[in-house]
Amino acid sequence: MSSILIQNIRWLVGTHPLSIKRLKGSDISHLPICENAFLLLDNHRIIRFGAMSEIDKPLRADSVIDASERAVLPAFCDSHTHLVFAASREEEFEMRLKGVSYGDIAAKGGGILNSARRLTAMSETKLFDLSLPRLMEAQALGTGAIEIKSGYGLTVESELKMLKVIRRLKEAMPSMTIKTTFLGAHAIPIAFQANRHVYIQLILEKMIPIIAAEQLADYIDVFCEKMAFSAAETDKILDAGAKYGLKAKIHTNQFTSIGGIETAIKHKALSVDHLEVLTDDEILLLKNNDIIATLLPTAPFFLNDIHTPPARKLIEAGATIALATDFNPGTSPSVSMPFVVSLACIRLRMTPAESLNAATLNGAAALELSDDYGSIAVGKKGAVILTKPIPSIAYLPYAFGTNWIEQIIN
Repeated sequence: MSSILIQNIRWLVGTHPLSIKRLKGSDISHLPICENAFLLLDNHRIIRFGAMSEIDKPLRADSVIDASERAVLPAFCDSHTHLVFAASREEEFEMRLKGVSYGDIAAKGGGILNSARRLTAMSETKLFDLSLPRLMEAQALGTGAIEIKSGYGLTVESELKMLKVIRRLKEAMPSMTIKTTFLGAHAIPIAFQANRHVYIQLILEKMIPIIAAEQLADYIDVFCEKMAFSAAETDKILDAGAKYGLKAKIHTNQFTSIGGIETAIKHKALSVDHLEVLTDDEILLLKNNDIIATLLPTAPFFLNDIHTPPARKLIEAGATIALATDFNPGTSPSVSMPFVVSLACIRLRMTPAESLNAATLNGAAALELSDDYGSIAVGKKGAVILTKPIPSIAYLPYAFGTNWIEQIIN
């Protein structure tokens, strides 16, 4: 089926001009909507859209969908996930419910190190078989483009295994656009706790060159936190990645502020992710630099952390913010972008328009995919979500937990 006509659309959402690649500051509150509209797709591309009254002669297509009382919006762009992992970690969930902190669990070999042990023991084929249904679930929940990180390997062999699984996922799901991030600097393995510099050298001298040679990653990431890597160590790792053409993305300011923002700006990072803890000076830095602040509201929600990303301050300061799931087995075991959009409104005090823009167009920008994803514009990929009948656009984040998706078109 090469062409699809969706007609009588009650709300065609996110009709930003093709020239707009991201929305900075208060611009994120503008969500253009075409009412009583049509959308014509051909060969998986948007070739025409507009108000039904603009149709001067009958439009022909292989398939026609009536979208009366429904909305059509661009597919979500989830720019931060850890989708490839060996096992869930509900035992740690129970530990936290009994009062054990995330930091204490990690210090005792849990958390990331727990996932690394399990992944090391698993075959590449088994890991792929577990990961593919998760990717299919993400697509069913409206995600059209996604980033997947390594980081649960923490050895040369296991990091390569993860990255090869991601490559196999790309081949198995061509309808999804996947960007790959190398996150070998996710934690210090137990075997290197007494000589962390040896593990860092392993990243610099072994992992990065092999990954670059086999073209297994688009980006390089570092967890810049007190429990993980210092700003100086982050600087060294990102510098090494840059020499091999790996663009920077950084986990930082999830629990503490230790210079990750400044390091990200120094390396012209595409995004800084988490940002639950931010100073006013760091917010100004994000305002004055071309970097995307990717907020992950499900992580502090799941950890029951009192700190949440200061979305309102970032917007009012003029920063560019995106939303993503942080899907992972320890701190955000959900691949649902609709829930992220709801949580951004409920916990971060973002408006429905802001949260939808952050999850689509700005999410696409955080993946360098704005030419193809994130808005309804002629020439972009026809990756869209058709909702069930809804009373308004605000209903989408309002009805958290409700499956309001009727059909996914990619």
